[in-house]
Amino acid sequence: MIAGVPRCTSQGAGIRLVGPPPRDPFSVSRRPVHATLPSAQLVAEKVFNALERFLHVEALSGIVLLIVAAGALVWANSPAAHGYHDLWETPLTLGVGAWSISSTLHFFINDGLMTIFFLVVGMEIRREMHEGALAELRVAALPLAAAFGGVVIPALLYLLLNGEAGLRQGWAVPTATDIAFAVGVLALLGKSIPVSVRIFLLALAIIDDIAAVIIIALFYSGGLDVAGLLIAGLGILLVLGFQAIGIGSALAYIVPAAILWLGLLKTGAHPTLAGVVLGLMTPIGSLRMRVRPVEAAADALGQLGERLGKRERDTVQLLTPLKKLRLAEREMLPPVVRVQAALHPWVAYGVMPLFALANAGVSLDGFDPDRGASQSVVLGVALALVLGKPIGIVLGSWSAVRLGWCRLPNGVSWRGVWLIGILGGIGFTMSIFIATLAFTDPELLGAAKSGVLLASVTAGIVGLLFGRLCVSTRERASISASEH
Repeated sequence: MIAGVPRCTSQGAGIRLVGPPPRDPFSVSRRPVHATLPSAQLVAEKVFNALERFLHVEALSGIVLLIVAAGALVWANSPAAHGYHDLWETPLTLGVGAWSISSTLHFFINDGLMTIFFLVVGMEIRREMHEGALAELRVAALPLAAAFGGVVIPALLYLLLNGEAGLRQGWAVPTATDIAFAVGVLALLGKSIPVSVRIFLLALAIIDDIAAVIIIALFYSGGLDVAGLLIAGLGILLVLGFQAIGIGSALAYIVPAAILWLGLLKTGAHPTLAGVVLGLMTPIGSLRMRVRPVEAAADALGQLGERLGKRERDTVQLLTPLKKLRLAEREMLPPVVRVQAALHPWVAYGVMPLFALANAGVSLDGFDPDRGASQSVVLGVALALVLGKPIGIVLGSWSAVRLGWCRLPNGVSWRGVWLIGILGGIGFTMSIFIATLAFTDPELLGAAKSGVLLASVTAGIVGLLFGRLCVSTRERASISASEH
């Protein structure tokens, strides 16, 4: 038996401890554990512990994201720009047997790896819908109203400035919000910003992306492929089936997730939405067990200690209690918490910086600022994002609250809504993608990209300054209240 662990037996719904914990027969020393470890291992432990704490600083991921994005922009407009663009156009092929998918490195980052980011975002929203800022219907409906205003007003503002034939097809360019960059900028403001503001921004940006996908399907493509919808539906059914029969291992869901992703890809929709769907389907409760996970863990530890305490022992006999212990340990946390925590550092310091490196390198070549049409497109896109987005988001939110349809979440003030609106002006990836569909003229396409870049940088800077002002005002109000 392991020292300090009494033998446990199941008795009804509880656990009965049998006798005092005996002395560990395999213990040869009572010296502190650290005294028996090599000094190099002790130093490594301290370094890794410090690194783990460092990586959990929320603002750090935002700083890394912005540094990488700035580096990509400089690289794409430097004498080495050819190498930058060639890198992301590198062809890659993934396949199993006769089936394969071939595309560029850029595609596998934007449409593949970013699915993991959307999965984490979907799980965060799932948690908030269950027990957080979006748990109440009137609160959960607010991002929908805000997103509606954030799509309509920028589109109208762009058309007001670009109503001529050949220009007006770019009306959808300023309607999307880039989740990765918007959340990265918000992270720079640290924990002073309420969690409910972050959740509001996430929900708004996801609805924006869904709206952008619908716009692409209706106005910039031949529609959605029905066969793809059927494949995606099969993936969803497999997920539901796995959950129904009690499969709790996250690895088991890779195949259904891949089927869902491939189905959405075949439809013509953005396949990263598979991450959102899976995130929203992630269970918020642990797997059903005959006893509570903590009781199962105690029972497994008791069996493990009993078998380890035998003088003559068969190590194969340890497999069963170890398996029970691992299962109990896994089910201590619900999947929506466990998987999100496991993926967060990989997303924050791997997926998102790689995404920024692949997408922030917008080349300014091909844009002629002296051409009137180019000037009009740049101005229309930039103003629609920088001004139209915050006005639309705030107006949509205010109208819904004023009509009594929604209410502001706890911790979200109207200043917070304005902050979300300003950050909503960071269009970037989806806006650039829509621009490539809207304009075939290289000069107009370059103008649209330049407008998106200008607007995104402006919205990010203004959002940081406004957010810092909100934090300072809040801190001063808190200090004043405490003094009185």
